[in-house]
Amino acid sequence: MSEFPRTTVGGVSLPRLIAGTNWFLGYSHTSLPKDQFIKEYQTRERIANVLAVFLENGIDAILGPSSEHLEHAILAAEDRTGRGMIRILTPSFNITPGGPPEMEPERVLDHTKKLGATFCLPHTSITDCLIDKMHNEIRDWDRYSQMIREREMLPGLSTHMPEAVTISDNSNADVETYIQIYNAAGFLMQVEADWVMRVIRNAKRPVITIKPLAAGRLLPVVGFAFVWNTIRDCDMVTIGCTTPAEASECIELSLDLLNRRIPENKLQTTRSKKSLGG
Repeated sequence: MSEFPRTTVGGVSLPRLIAGTNWFLGYSHTSLPKDQFIKEYQTRERIANVLAVFLENGIDAILGPSSEHLEHAILAAEDRTGRGMIRILTPSFNITPGGPPEMEPERVLDHTKKLGATFCLPHTSITDCLIDKMHNEIRDWDRYSQMIREREMLPGLSTHMPEAVTISDNSNADVETYIQIYNAAGFLMQVEADWVMRVIRNAKRPVITIKPLAAGRLLPVVGFAFVWNTIRDCDMVTIGCTTPAEASECIELSLDLLNRRIPENKLQTTRSKKSLGG
């Protein structure tokens, strides 16, 4: 088994490439029909097949929501490969009174722990509601981070707002890592890519970047070349894949780029490219 380069977050060894889950669970950021296709296509067995490729290459971490469907696929991949998967889960829960009882923070965090989470980073739908840019604080975070720690998980912030990183760092908030959107297209990013680049470079904790291919808007080699060459050695990249072949290609491209090699991956062939040879 080969080993992908690793970093350390909160005392835990993590691969610098992490398996994403949007292309397992139906979050295409493209269209409702594409979301429906993903949900219909991605059986537990197919998800397990993709995750097995990651595990076989030493990529033993996955990032996503607290999902029973996903958990069963993870367990199948673990059984097949004989290797455990580190779960970085991003739950959502009530942050104002009057929400559904099953979404109360205590119940959600108990469930997140039950699913085996090592890291618990409340989803951006939670985190970004807590960001108070006027007072430079993350409201109620001390309470939530304590609840996460009490359940023996490591806390962090999943965010679309770069201010979450700077405010957290400046206030010395109890976090071990951040999830931050970062891609060459600026897709879903709230400020320009060079600003986010600077925020990541100056972050006091390792950063987990997401959407490196801008939800399929960038070619894999283009998206990976940008992120791998502009983040620190302690930072990570999350990639979602639909098939085992896509997972293998993303891993090989990443290894080539990290080792400063021009990728030699097999290219698409079409009639219009016949004159280019190959």
